[in-house]
Amino acid sequence: MKSFSMLSVATAIAFVALNGSALAAGDAAAGEKVFAKCKACHQVGETAKNAIAPELNGLDGRKAGSVESYHYSDAMKDSGITWNEASFQEFIKNPKAKVPGTKMVFQGLSSDKDEADVWAYLSQFGADGKKK
Repeated sequence: MKSFSMLSVATAIAFVALNGSALAAGDAAAGEKVFAKCKACHQVGETAKNAIAPELNGLDGRKAGSVESYHYSDAMKDSGITWNEASFQEFIKNPKAKVPGTKMVFQGLSSDKDEADVWAYLSQFGADGKKK
């Protein structure tokens, strides 16, 4: 009976761990909806161009302030950020706190889920704007 109980506990722990990490990952479809807040300034996809703000294709692994032909603030160019899930989520929570002096006027996303979802949406686009 003892080995059955240990197996049940181990199985339950593994189930929770697997489901917990699955829940932590963002939902790209939900992120596309949240990204509607960002579209006034940012574009993404095959036809994306720099507008009020830089286009966001190929964001994962890109150095902040590096899109050609976009005039970034010195603060963003000098931030030392390389975009990944963690740096994006920290930034998008409160852009002006993360990069004082940024031109970005967006107040930030207050939901960890929204942050993860937007990252899931954006990170699916390669530098050419095509979905990976």
